[in-house]
Amino acid sequence: MSTTSVYAQEKATVDIGGALRFNYNNSTWKDAQQKRGGDLGFDVFRLNAKAEYKGLKLNAEYRFYSESFGGAMLKQGWIAYDFNENDELQFGLTQVPFGITTYNSNSWFFSLNYYVGLEDDHDMGLKYTHQGEKWDYSLAFFKNAEELQFGNNSDVSNSRYSYDVASISNSDGNLILRNKEVNQLNGDLSYKINNTNAKHRLGVSAQYGGLYNIDTEGIGNHYALAAYYELKAGKFGVKAQIANYKYSPENPDGERDDVVAMTAYGAPYLVAAEASIYTLGLSYSIPLEWGPVSNVVIYNDFGYMDKAESSFESSMMNVTGAMFTAGNIYTYFDLAAGKNQPWLGSEWTNALAAGTPDADWEMRFNINVGYYF
Repeated sequence: MSTTSVYAQEKATVDIGGALRFNYNNSTWKDAQQKRGGDLGFDVFRLNAKAEYKGLKLNAEYRFYSESFGGAMLKQGWIAYDFNENDELQFGLTQVPFGITTYNSNSWFFSLNYYVGLEDDHDMGLKYTHQGEKWDYSLAFFKNAEELQFGNNSDVSNSRYSYDVASISNSDGNLILRNKEVNQLNGDLSYKINNTNAKHRLGVSAQYGGLYNIDTEGIGNHYALAAYYELKAGKFGVKAQIANYKYSPENPDGERDDVVAMTAYGAPYLVAAEASIYTLGLSYSIPLEWGPVSNVVIYNDFGYMDKAESSFESSMMNVTGAMFTAGNIYTYFDLAAGKNQPWLGSEWTNALAAGTPDADWEMRFNINVGYYF
């Protein structure tokens, strides 16, 4: 990471960094890929910029994926003012304060929450955060998700990092379920218990906002609630969360409202309009002296999605893996298993909605290698 300093009345700093990552995967539902012994290719190149001067801050991350995965996109980008060492106001494309942050997971795959827009989500708005000795809280207003086109009736772009409500094409190639997230309020409150043996965090989150339908020009609503617990006891870690969400769109007559379309990485899919998600992540950190390798974290992340519609099949996901640290290189070895999970099976569009009855567990062995600078 390089640092450039400019001196005026006070010191201003600009830090430029980034990462280059490659990915190998071998999936049970891809017969030809298995015959090839899996595939190794480019994952992402990213640039990070941070700046600070007199309490004013900048934080931005721009990512470059292949065209089929959405191409170039801004993951996050915000400016902020630090009132003091405990209180900060951010403006721009900033992380939504919902559930366990920064990540409710340990693996490269994240948890099921990510795939329905409830983990590491970033939206456009204002966020105030306070970090105290015992209590942390965040309050936020998001005008909308990433808006890239600014047209009167523009659909949400598929080129984005985090999942948001969007539109999807039907069998005739026409866009349907054309909704957008608007005017969203978020609140998060957590309590910390720190002692010599362990650090605990207990928290609750709430989210409420509108859903603007491009065709009807009506505004529906959506909400999400979460309760969570984090533990760090020496080398051992726990992340546990229960979340519930519901989308109530104002769709045109004849369009279903038991699902919504969501999109990221270049392609939309359907998601159940109401569900509860249960996640549990366990991790253990082991220091090593193995050549350049200094540490390995072994982990298991499990998620279960219980959909409110009784005819819909539940979705499940489990990732067992290890993350190795060697200087600036971080490598994830993951064995990911999924049932009715679009990224872990042959069914893409309906996996997180109706799903497939009697779906088999599918598996993907994945290695992600990244150099961070």
